[in-house]
Parts: sequence; structure tokens; C-alpha cells
Amino acid sequence: MSEQTIALVTGANKGIGYEIAAGLGALGWSVGVGARSEEQREAAVVRLRAAGADAFGVPLDVTDDASVAAAARLVEERAGRLDVLVNNAGITGGMPQEPTRVDPATARAAVETNVIGVIRVTNAMLPLLRRSASPRIVNMSSSVGSLTRQSDKDDPLKAGPISGAYAPSKTFLNAVTVQYAKELRDTNILINLGCPGYCATDLNGHRGVRTPEQGAAIAIRLATLPDDGPTGGFFEDDGVVPW
Repeated sequence: MSEQTIALVTGANKGIGYEIAAGLGALGWSVGVGARSEEQREAAVVRLRAAGADAFGVPLDVTDDASVAAAARLVEERAGRLDVLVNNAGITGGMPQEPTRVDPATARAAVETNVIGVIRVTNAMLPLLRRSASPRIVNMSSSVGSLTRQSDKDDPLKAGPISGAYAPSKTFLNAVTVQYAKELRDTNILINLGCPGYCATDLNGHRGVRTPEQGAAIAIRLATLPDDGPTGGFFEDDGVVPW
């Protein structure tokens, strides 16, 4: 097997996911660009390679069992193992988001991608991660998934907008990640949550105040943790995010 570090980033064709792939590629890693759209995926690979990264495309729809299984086979055939998995793919589910108005289908879609998709991809990639000397899993969450911050009555900016689908899906993701950490605590797999901050991306109509590159920094940090690094934590650039 190659001594080069092998990573897979889901939703890596644009925005924060692309910048995570770019940052890991700049470290000399081989980076799989996971994305549904063939056109956007291959365009991202071309851009990354032009910048000097060892990037390869991975057709991947996190909501589809067959697609995820095929992605795992592709990574195995290419590298024989996986060192780092970054579960970045995510959606808001759509509007409206007020809990009194939200369509149940909106909430279902958010959970299907943001939570079930993470479970589906993680479990498919775990056999490959177990072959790594220093496996890392990074789940991209959001501060809106923090119940502490969401319930802050004194700071509207910290509390974030009312959200009956997207925010709860990130809280769900946080809870699931804690359970993974508990189950994997006796292994060498470190799994953590990263909050990129409010970045200008397609997800929010580019209303964010941070760049995707800034948002990618926490994922890159968690992907490169030392063997004695934390697991089961929730982090942002400034430190620990409260649950």
C-alpha cells in the first residue's frame, strides 16, 4: 500500500468541501473528491491538480447505498485503505425553516443527508479506515447544532436563526458522533466534529462573513490530529464549542 496519506472529502466539488480538499492536497496527500455531479466533481479535480494536488474523483451520493458502496470499492482499489474521512456534504433541506411552518419532507431531507448520510458513508469506509495507522474522521457540523448557543436569549447572533430542520439535523449529527466516539474509544480512530463558522457558500446564498478557505481550517486541523489528540469533541477555530 502507498505510504501517501489517503483522504476522502464528501461534498468536495465546491465551497468548504473544496477548500478542505485543497488544504489536504497541499499537505501532499492524495485526496478523493466526493460529489454527486460528474461535471462539478471533475472540474474540481482539474482545479486541484492544476494547483499541484494529487486529487481523484469519487462519484458519491451520500443518500444512496449503492453509490456509497461503489465509492468504498473505488478507494480500496486505488489505495487499499483510507486514512482520513471528512464528512462534509450537507444541505439545509429547503425553506421555510420555522418549526410551525416547516414541511416534514424538509426535515426528513436534512436528516437524510446530514445524519443518515454520514452514518452510511462512515460505516462503509470504516473497514478501510481500520487499515490505517492513524485514522481520522471529521464530521462537519455547525454552531447552530449547539443547544447551548441556540438557547442563548441574550445574544441573537450566537443563537442563530430559527430553524426547524437544518439546525436540529446538526444537533442529531453531534449526538451520533459522540456515540461513534464511545464505541471506537478503544481503537486508534479519532472522530470529531468541526464548526466552520458562518461562511459564504451556496448553502446560505453567500451571506456568510467567512470565506470557505477559513471555514476549511478546522477540518484540516482535526484531520491532522496527533495520535494522542482528542476524540468525540466539537471544535471551532477558537476552541471547544459547547454542546
